[in-house]
Amino acid sequence: MPKVAIIGVGQSKFVRSYPGSIRELAFEGFSEAMRDAGMTTKDIGASVICSAPEYDKQRSPAGVFAEYLGLNPQPTFYAESLCSSSSTGLRLAYSLVASGLHDSVAVVGFQKMSEISSSESQDLMGRGADIQWESPFGTMMPAYYAMYAQAHMQRHGTTPEDLSLIRVKSATYGQLNERAVYRKPVTMEMFADPENRMCGPVSSPLRVGDCCANADGSSCIIVANEQKAKAFSQKPVWILGIGAASTSVNLASRDVFTGLTVAREAGRQAYAMAGIGPKDIDVAEVHDCFTIAEMMAYEDLGFAEEGQGKELIRAKETYKEGSIPVNVDGGLLSKGHPVGATGGSQIRTIVLQLRGDAGDIQVPDPQFGLVHNIGGVGLYGNVSILGR
Repeated sequence: MPKVAIIGVGQSKFVRSYPGSIRELAFEGFSEAMRDAGMTTKDIGASVICSAPEYDKQRSPAGVFAEYLGLNPQPTFYAESLCSSSSTGLRLAYSLVASGLHDSVAVVGFQKMSEISSSESQDLMGRGADIQWESPFGTMMPAYYAMYAQAHMQRHGTTPEDLSLIRVKSATYGQLNERAVYRKPVTMEMFADPENRMCGPVSSPLRVGDCCANADGSSCIIVANEQKAKAFSQKPVWILGIGAASTSVNLASRDVFTGLTVAREAGRQAYAMAGIGPKDIDVAEVHDCFTIAEMMAYEDLGFAEEGQGKELIRAKETYKEGSIPVNVDGGLLSKGHPVGATGGSQIRTIVLQLRGDAGDIQVPDPQFGLVHNIGGVGLYGNVSILGR
């Protein structure tokens, strides 16, 4: 396959309530990525706009954004795969560039979730499940992941304290991320205090501290072919492997509840395409919408044997100084989760790491980075492997 690189990355601050329009929100991530790439809009061959459309009043945002961002008359496309939309956008951009149809593509992810209430947002997220057979029973995202947490605990002896350790790590790095929603320290003592909000029950065994928060935000990734990458970038980051998978929307049709089969299959594809394995990964971003999601990702991606993910976090192996640093930008648990922008934010973090531009959260001399982005309750899975 032709070589394809990421040559520009950008992200807005993730906030609880953005005061401007979705156009202005998208522009924040896009403009930073364009400056990073040293490009003008005439240098962009096409755009892929990514979000979950239920949260927006605007129909067909791709056309609206292409006009506002100055990307007409180039073609624009819209990608939606729930929470994994902008990593799906990266896969589409890779395909468009590798095929030779375009020499560069801008992937813009966004979500302004504050336009609706939290209860409305949870209702919409619940409709990411089957609206005929599951969501009418009131199932919502925390309850779904709580079922996975219960299964993991029953089979592997994982404890609520193990999940708390993941949130403590997240907050350790979230404090260093100026673009994160949650920048306060979290301690194990908070989870032991019944009066502390972190300990508040959500869906057993998950507590407030085990759950990420909704947010408003945007991200942008500029993808280019080898010729254009070398012309514009001093430090291109190459897309070495991309994997994607899906599974049944109904949990009743699944036979595994201690991990996500889409992550396992997408990871297998990405490793095979890149020609490397889990032990070669130097830094990773995984989809930690809930603490149990990060725990399962350790195992699904091969960083730990099944049931041994808890040993990684207990030994702090997923900290910056550990053998496999994971979510050292704070992850979704600290950054927040603006659905359509999340994958692009994860990709941005890994690109900065591989360039050596990650500042206080820089991992020493990484060669390979991995991004794991999940849509819905393991309905869609994308794994991308990037290299210097």
